[in-house]
Amino acid sequence: MVRVLIPTALRQYTEGSKSEVDVRASTVSEALSSLLANNQKLARHILDEQGKLRNFVNIFLNDEDVRYLGGENTKVSDTDTLRIVPAIAGGLEIVEEEQQRQRGDDLALEDRPVKISAREYRRYGRHLIIPEVGLEGQRRLKSARVLVIGTGGLGSPSSLYLAAAGVGTIGLIDFDTIDETNLHRQILYTDKDVGRSKVQTAMQRLHEANPNTIIKTYEEPLSSENALEIFKGYDIIVDGTDNFPTRYLTNDACVKLGKPNVYASIFRFEGQTTVFDSKKGPCYRCLYPKPPPPGLVPSCAEGGVLGVLPGLVGLIQATETVKLILNKGEPLIGRLLVYDALGMTFEELKIRKNPNCPVCSKDPSSVKLIDYQQFCGIEKAPDIAVVGPKELNAEIENGRKVKLIDVREPHEYEIAHIEGSTLIPLGQLPDRVSELDTADELVMYCHTGARSARATDFLRGIGYKKVRNLEGGIDAWAVEVDTSMNRY
Repeated sequence: MVRVLIPTALRQYTEGSKSEVDVRASTVSEALSSLLANNQKLARHILDEQGKLRNFVNIFLNDEDVRYLGGENTKVSDTDTLRIVPAIAGGLEIVEEEQQRQRGDDLALEDRPVKISAREYRRYGRHLIIPEVGLEGQRRLKSARVLVIGTGGLGSPSSLYLAAAGVGTIGLIDFDTIDETNLHRQILYTDKDVGRSKVQTAMQRLHEANPNTIIKTYEEPLSSENALEIFKGYDIIVDGTDNFPTRYLTNDACVKLGKPNVYASIFRFEGQTTVFDSKKGPCYRCLYPKPPPPGLVPSCAEGGVLGVLPGLVGLIQATETVKLILNKGEPLIGRLLVYDALGMTFEELKIRKNPNCPVCSKDPSSVKLIDYQQFCGIEKAPDIAVVGPKELNAEIENGRKVKLIDVREPHEYEIAHIEGSTLIPLGQLPDRVSELDTADELVMYCHTGARSARATDFLRGIGYKKVRNLEGGIDAWAVEVDTSMNRY
């Protein structure tokens, strides 16, 4: 039997939510056919409308990408394992010292004019006695400029440890504010920080961790208009983003400028980490040429994430960044490290450079930054009917017959739900649409309104006219209508 490993994001679509399935097969194609025959709900997440493997889903035979073997015709044996990998966030006065560092912009790390102060000798003493680091390595760390995109679950541990290690300049990009739901995993923040700017709070925390590190902040969205200008001032880019448009933008800008991109992604109990460096190996587009359709791959906000997971994965990013700065060890270039917290396993998969990659196979100067929202299929929200929590509550109290449909998952429904609502998870809606009557007045709701907006758009697209979306979801309902309701 060939063992097929199912990633966390797709387990809910298998019978019994299995993490692995054994199938009888002699080729990859047969293995997939056997898998999907018994797990039909999984098919739309693996295959496109033409029955072809989706371009954001990769299959690895043991540790090899089958695209570089025989594709779906690759032979398999009973001792083999197939893994589905889908595209699842010194001594000088500080101003004078920063000016001195900036004068070394065009110099190699080892040639930039930095000094290690007497206090820094003490601070970094355990580094200095490591032969692979030493005084020269610590100078390189202090000379280095690292940009961290996103100061959330991944950006928090990676930036904190980079500052502690003595990285001289750290840039932080984020335009979000701190929310209570961030606190279980974003370790830079505490209760008293709720409502504050993330980058400003992170800057303060990193300064407390190491006053020798210069922190630069960019409280703005990363875009095709500002990416190159921001990136060019840094040696290494650390990708801690949580959305596909920014990941593709980060990749393309790094390829164009020749910057290494220390990448990671997380979902529920699993994490992926690698280093994309188009000068030495593949880029993000070699692994995932095109993004998944909007809504098909759930975000951490929709699917959840174990609080400790980004800590470990973010530390791997920090470790890879330090190795790149020191020019020591073997960075994860051409290797995808997949971590499963539930099984406490690390798997290493080989990633190869695609000779036909639409970005890194070209001359870097020819790379153009595009509209990444459009590239990822993210369009303006559909013009659908919405209803606010207070308005809906008034309608119900006045006797209006409204059927409430909760499109969240069962475990979310257990946390809190609106009395009298019917649970139909979004993924089940196409199969259970016959349970709904076109004559009923339907109101769809989820956690914050995103999934229910997709459900509303779907129903209107197949002929349901009397359907509205609860604006802000059950979270807004808990704030504006039922303050006794649990929020999450």
